[in-house]
Amino acid sequence: MATEKINMPQLGESVTEGTISSWLVGAGDKVNKYDPIAEVMTDKVNAEVPSSFSGVIKELVAQEGDTIQVGDLMCYIEKEGTSSHDESEPEEQAKEKQDASSPKEEGPSSSMKKRYSPAVMRLAQENDIDLAHVIGSGRGGRITRKDIEKLIASGDKPAPAAEKNDSVAAQPGLQQHDQQAQAGDVEIPVTGVRKAIAQNMVKSAQEIPHAWMAVEADVTDLVSYRNKVKDEFKQNEGYNLTFFAFFVKATAQALKEFPQLNSTWAGDRIIQHKDINLSIAVAKDNELFVPVIKNADDKSIKGIAGDINDLAMRARSGKLTSEDMQGGTFTVNNTGSFGSVQSMGVINHPQAAILQVESIVKRPVIINDMFAARDMVNLCLSLDHRVLDGLIVGQFLARVKEIVENTNADTTNLY
Repeated sequence: MATEKINMPQLGESVTEGTISSWLVGAGDKVNKYDPIAEVMTDKVNAEVPSSFSGVIKELVAQEGDTIQVGDLMCYIEKEGTSSHDESEPEEQAKEKQDASSPKEEGPSSSMKKRYSPAVMRLAQENDIDLAHVIGSGRGGRITRKDIEKLIASGDKPAPAAEKNDSVAAQPGLQQHDQQAQAGDVEIPVTGVRKAIAQNMVKSAQEIPHAWMAVEADVTDLVSYRNKVKDEFKQNEGYNLTFFAFFVKATAQALKEFPQLNSTWAGDRIIQHKDINLSIAVAKDNELFVPVIKNADDKSIKGIAGDINDLAMRARSGKLTSEDMQGGTFTVNNTGSFGSVQSMGVINHPQAAILQVESIVKRPVIINDMFAARDMVNLCLSLDHRVLDGLIVGQFLARVKEIVENTNADTTNLY
């Protein structure tokens, strides 16, 4: 047959699904092999999906906003240089072959019809359209965004979606999970990165028995040293020397001494990783990415500061790759950038711990029975209690505290 399938590709290690954020082609468009046909968002990275063939797009099966598994069908394409069936082939024989090899169309009453994409749901809710009474033009009777747009343009809308089945509402104890928006409410479809974050956080909370520990560190000397050299550093290197770079370096050094925290729970065993690859959180508008500083223990503070700057810039310009997001073994989160002074992070599954570096606050501290103004910071750690216990975590945090408290011009080499 001339018609081929294009399926959701594997977009990275451990990636099992992706959300179609936008189609770059439409039915009838001609594409070349390797041309990008869709933008897909996963919990790891945004990526473009290339066409597997040269030809003409016949049908977009998945809709924008749909989350589909790796290997699932995205669209159909008619390969270049062939037709839907060989013209010399008897029509009946071609039909039999098509029936045998093509996906069977399902009736409008099938379950496929009720698999609505977020875009369809949003349009229906905004325009009071009851999807139960819409006839879809998609495969298996599925309702597409174009179907809803066509209905809206025609003005011939089915009954409002607010009309509910009385028999369902009347059943005692049956909870209604599809909360209805009230006047003035704003409905935000859960798609893309937000959906991926939600899924990963639920998985982390459900699978990992979290425990927490925190220490307070006096980083007065660190603050003084960084403030003294930051302008010259920026002039020489072209990027900022942040406080966060010092904490990432201290974490990497402590992980080398306490490798138990650089581990992953794997059911019947614990995998203690050789490489220290630190995940860091980077925000872009309402999206959150967690790129990785590879082999952080081998890098200087300058090198770590450069990686932080590079990853942040590429995250905010949409240029992170799947490779940038893979291989993290421990997460350091700069919650202090938001002014937070204490927090309990959710572990970045399947890692065993996450360290929250809180805001540096100048406050009075008693030293030698006298008050002194000192720069203080809380270091808050969430741990997987299957992998780690309080003793080893306490020793690790004490070591991080010791390193940052003794960071000054005499002990520290930026390069």
